[in-house]
Amino acid sequence: MPSTPAVRPFLKWAGGKTQLLAPIAAALPRLIDGAYFEPFLGSGAVFFHLRAAGRLHGPVVLSDANGPLVETWRAVQSRVGDVVEALAAHRAAHARDPRGHYYAVRAAEPREPAARAARFIYLNKTCYNGLWRVNRAGRFNVPMGRYRRPPILDEENLRAAAEALRGVEVLHEPYAPVLRRARRGDAAYLDPPYHPLSRTANFTSYTAERFGEEDQEALADLCAVLAGRGVRFLLSNHDVPMLRSLYRERGLLMTSVPARRAINSNPRARGDVGELLVGTDRNLLLRAKALGR
Repeated sequence: MPSTPAVRPFLKWAGGKTQLLAPIAAALPRLIDGAYFEPFLGSGAVFFHLRAAGRLHGPVVLSDANGPLVETWRAVQSRVGDVVEALAAHRAAHARDPRGHYYAVRAAEPREPAARAARFIYLNKTCYNGLWRVNRAGRFNVPMGRYRRPPILDEENLRAAAEALRGVEVLHEPYAPVLRRARRGDAAYLDPPYHPLSRTANFTSYTAERFGEEDQEALADLCAVLAGRGVRFLLSNHDVPMLRSLYRERGLLMTSVPARRAINSNPRARGDVGELLVGTDRNLLLRAKALGR
């Protein structure tokens, strides 16, 4: 798969990896000749980075358990013109009545895929902290953010994203069945919901289901299977003792790099924390560690 122009993620996402692209990219194979899997898609910062660098030479499979997120990616991939048109309308209406339009859109349920994708992007760009959070009924419930000029529409970047997504498989599936397809020589980047740093920092509600400690354990088991199968993977998460123990018990390699967290209810608690990188190649992890300092 050839390189494409640089693309910025068209969504903001809790735990997005833009600031960590250098060490993460360094911990993945320089050239990926087999299939590449990214089963916790989010904003797709790592995919866009690898794609622009021309490092993906085989099939690409992007997936997520968040249905509206995946639908938005698919609409950008196949109907970017319609998404751009709908976002232009949202931008004009927001300029006239920001609060009224925001809460009207939040309550709306468009039927057409491109309209739903534009709603998703609009809310993502105008809600508090760019946070996508749903309740147990699956309803988006984040209040409006305080932005003077939110970047509701970046047509050039959306069209570049559509170009980068040519030939890419975008799936609405949990990570486990997707990763069962991975074979020796394939590569994967795993970016699961962050394990909380404390009992009071438990944000995992990207979907109506939660990603708890048992889910982290199941993912660690699958990582051990991938390693035994010869899949070159990298996983990132908070550097906390529980996760270190999970991956150490399974004989997997790991290192840590500093990362800055912006999403916290207490501004004083925002700052540098450790990002745990778990992978299959010691030399690549050492290189990531050096770049992450």
